[in-house]
Amino acid sequence: MSLKERIQDDMKAALRAKDSARLSAIRLLVAAVKQREIDERVELDDAAITATVEKLVKQRRDAASQYEAANRPELAAGERFEIEVLSAYLPEPLSDAELDEAIAAAVGESGATGPADMGRVMALLKPRLAGRADMTEASRRVRARLTN
Repeated sequence: MSLKERIQDDMKAALRAKDSARLSAIRLLVAAVKQREIDERVELDDAAITATVEKLVKQRRDAASQYEAANRPELAAGERFEIEVLSAYLPEPLSDAELDEAIAAAVGESGATGPADMGRVMALLKPRLAGRADMTEASRRVRARLTN
């Protein structure tokens, strides 16, 4: 079953269960996928859908932190719920050890020696870590490794 089919099945299940909060989050994802398909004039594969989900999760994280800063915990809780629903469509995240191992391999492959080589390392990591690690955290770890 493709990721797109799974999303559609989950949307139908949420409709039947009358789970309006979950349904709203899934509809948000379906709309984003359809919009991207229309914009790019292609049918998205699982990797492209995963990238869309990652983008939506990142937007929700940013919004939740802004709501918390504005002392609006009820809105932040709604964003965190959407993150939880959307995260179900992402692959299993890497552990810290696996992330460090992937970074070490990319640094070795690229021959990076200092912070100036960070772009080459990140270019290797991005496709490998897609959907499995927070790229902001990966970037922070690469920078730390290359400055030592």
